[in-house]
Amino acid sequence: MAVLSDPISDFLTRLKNASRAGNETFSAPYSKIKGEIARILKAEGYIWNYEVDTEGQFPVITVKVKYSDSGTAVLTDLKRVSKPGIRRYVGAGEIPRVLNGLGISIVSTSKGLKTGTAARREKLGGELLAFVW
Repeated sequence: MAVLSDPISDFLTRLKNASRAGNETFSAPYSKIKGEIARILKAEGYIWNYEVDTEGQFPVITVKVKYSDSGTAVLTDLKRVSKPGIRRYVGAGEIPRVLNGLGISIVSTSKGLKTGTAARREKLGGELLAFVW
């Protein structure tokens, strides 16, 4: 397997590809930040569930993609904002709204990963990781 320079982007790309291809689940190597991203996506209703399999040499996170009754993916698209080459930090008042509130932004704050609205409410800034809609 290739060495990844951006594992968060790899996880988000796997999620986008699985939802567009109509796959029910996908797996990725586990890390704490990927688990927190999956927790936020589940709480916001973009995925059904996720579970971490710690058996084996390396832990793996398996995510169950959510679809509407008509069979279209709930997750329309996503965009990785802060990348390893160019980080993007925002203050609490600078956190952008995604599609006028129809999407979410994921922010890495000093108190953990939060959605943009939760970070704004708690007056926390941080690294703007991704937009999801």
